[in-house]
Amino acid sequence: MKELLLYMAKNLVDDPDAVTVNEVAVEDGKVLELRVAPGDMGKVIGRQGRIAKEIRTIVKTVAQRNGEKVSVEILD
Repeated sequence: MKELLLYMAKNLVDDPDAVTVNEVAVEDGKVLELRVAPGDMGKVIGRQGRIAKEIRTIVKTVAQRNGEKVSVEILD
């Protein structure tokens, strides 16, 4: 999942070297924390959060197919 999120985020932003993903284990699954450069935040979130919502949907769907529970958080 981490690699999938990295791939999507790096292809959206202007500064792909600043993209990082941390995987945090929680009681009911995993949380992937996505960080991007401050100038690229709008590109990852999108208008009215549409891109962020689609990123979360894709990651969640692939995780469910693998029998996992994964959520995505976009951090400043």
